[in-house]
Formats: sequence, structure tokens, C-alpha cells
Amino acid sequence: MKLKFGVLGYGHITKKAMIPALKTSNYAKLEMIGSCTTKNREGFGTYEEVLLNKNIDAVYIALPIGLHEEWAIKAAKAGKHVLVEKSSTTSYESAKKMVDVCKKNDVRIMEGFMFKYHPQHQKVNKIIKEGVLGDLLSFNGTFGSPFWDEKSIRFDRKLGGGILNEALCYPISASMMIFDEIPESVFCKLQKYSKLDNVDIKADIIFNYSNGKTAHCSSSFGAAYLSTYSVWGVKSYLNLTRAYTVMPNTTTKIYLLNEKDEMDKIIINSVDQTELMVDMFCKTINNRLNCDLESELLNQARVMEAARLSDKEERLVKISEIK
Repeated sequence: MKLKFGVLGYGHITKKAMIPALKTSNYAKLEMIGSCTTKNREGFGTYEEVLLNKNIDAVYIALPIGLHEEWAIKAAKAGKHVLVEKSSTTSYESAKKMVDVCKKNDVRIMEGFMFKYHPQHQKVNKIIKEGVLGDLLSFNGTFGSPFWDEKSIRFDRKLGGGILNEALCYPISASMMIFDEIPESVFCKLQKYSKLDNVDIKADIIFNYSNGKTAHCSSSFGAAYLSTYSVWGVKSYLNLTRAYTVMPNTTTKIYLLNEKDEMDKIIINSVDQTELMVDMFCKTINNRLNCDLESELLNQARVMEAARLSDKEERLVKISEIK
């Protein structure tokens, strides 16, 4: 049986990615859309009306990050499973509260990092597990764009905007995915924009992982578009040139250094990574998969909190400090 979804928020990602995915998924069905601007159209309503709809099993929350906690908690109390767009929220304390309320109401919650479900990353993990790269040394991830609209909520610090929550979260998540662990410590530097309430517009992070592994993650607004990561091992090196935002009709490429010191190109066929994410969420809800969605959300929020503390206090922060 398909999981029936309500959507809170009718912005760009909802229109371009989530609604098409819900319409084509074999495990999900779009039931209703909550919008503050188009609520009088057929199939639309207010956010509250979505949560009151007894036919809806789960909600996808695509509101400004600063509103995620409020509506995730309301959804959980209404008995709806929660798929919340990244970043899940603005602090570790907020993330813990969201997860606690979901557990008390016997619903699941997941942070919507669509990119993680693209098969190119499964291929990367297979290459790593087969020992092609050897022992891993470092990860380098970059995600930035020319985007610059000072009226956008992405530049509204009070609504959870800023480069850390909006973009740097991607390579941070990717580094943990590749190393299959959370880092031990972080040093973060956020560049602020004084004209917009000191919202962060550029960010650099260095993570220390176990056994001497490191990760460098960088993001910026108002820059050449990059959506990449690379992994360096003692034997070889690989690079993805389209790591995070991938359209459904786009093939991706993994470049792998071979024994001749040349880059082999591995082609990954086009998929809809949003649909794959939705399918995984639904299968977990229906007990077809056993995934610890809540721990993944909390680990990401904990590392993000350590990054904020590092920037604020201008020092290296151990992840163990964030409790």
C-alpha cells in the first residue's frame, strides 16, 4: 500500500523535485499540498488542514529551516511521519526535541538529503570496500553557486538561512557517508555578511576523523557553481563532478585514477534521486527496510552544532563536547 503524503511548502524544491517524485513513486502518493499562497486551488490547503487530513500518513516539510521544528512537532503530534528537508533544523537541541516528540508519538523522522540515494555513491562505497583506494587519507567536498538574491530566505538568518545550513551541510553529510563515521573534531570558519544581519555566506571546515583521516568542506554563495567531492587513499584517488544536485535525466561520472596514472571514467546512468529517497523512506515506514533515520539526523545536527561553536569561539571543537 502506498504511503499518502502531504506537503508543507510549495517552493522550488517541492515543485521541481518532490512532487514529480511522489507522482512516479511506487511506494508513495501525493494527497495534499499545504501552501500559504495557493491554498484555494484544488488539492491545496493550509498547513493546518494538511495535518488534520486523516488520509495522510506522512508529511514532507519544505518550509524555511527556522520553521522546521515547529511543523515537525505539530506533524508528529498529528500522527504523521516526517520527512524534513535539509537542514533538519537550526541547532542540536532543536533536533533532539524533534526526534523525542516523534518517538513519543510513534512516528519516524528523516532528514531529506536526496543526494545520498543516488547510485553513484553506492559505487564509490563499493570501490572503497574492494580496497581500490587503499586506506583512506582524506575527503574534499565543495558545494557552491552563483546564487545571490538578498531577498531570498536563504539570506535570512532568523529563518535559518546561511551557507552552513543551506549548502555546506551537503559535503559535511557526504564526508560522514564516505568515512562511515562521525568526525572526532572540527574547526570551522564562517564568513558573515554585515548588510544582512551577519548571515554566513562562505564557509570552510576541517574535520579530523579516526586513524588520522581528514575532511575539508567548503561552500560559498556568489561563486562559480561546484558540486563535487574527492576521496584520496594510499593507492588511488577518485573524484565526482556532480555529487549533490543531480537532475533525473542526467548521467553522472566517477573519475578513478588507474595504475597508468590516468583517470578512468565510470558512467552512472540517470536516476531520480528524490524518488529513490522517497522510496527508501516509505520502505522504512512499512518495515521493509531497517534504517536508523533518527540517528542519522541527530549525528548531522550534532556535527553542525560543533561547527557553529567552533566558529563562534574560534577554536577546534571536539564532537564529544556537543551533548
